Amino acid sequence: MPRFVFNLQPLLEARKLAGEAAQRRVAEIQRERLQLEEMLRRHQRGITHGKQVWREELLGRIDLDALRLGANASLHLQRKAQQIVLTLAGVHSRLQTARARLIEATKRRRAIELLRDRRFEQFKAALAKAETAALDELAVNRFAREEIVG
Repeated sequence: MPRFVFNLQPLLEARKLAGEAAQRRVAEIQRERLQLEEMLRRHQRGITHGKQVWREELLGRIDLDALRLGANASLHLQRKAQQIVLTLAGVHSRLQTARARLIEATKRRRAIELLRDRRFEQFKAALAKAETAALDELAVNRFAREEIVG
């Protein structure tokens, strides 16, 4: 029985590898995004905690040095949080681009897979047709032998 051979199998393998690379790239950027978001949450918790401490220090006797230090620390955390937000915006942009590349790679791979499937169906149909023709030939030969003998 003949075996199905897809001539574009190397191309399909290359497109699968490209798709996997695109998936890894998206995963790397996602991981970076998650890390930045966690850092931002930590900074926001620090800012909230600093404000709470600052409010508590306004009760009773006011220590100006402690207030100044708290305000400076809060400003520092806000500045760092703003930097993270800017970095996060760049990561979101890169993530969007990486996802678009992944979608494109998937489309390109899927097109070759559909072509392979179509050619396999054609192969099966041709094989069935050849088998039917062979069976018909056997039946005709048998009938002809029975006519000659009979």
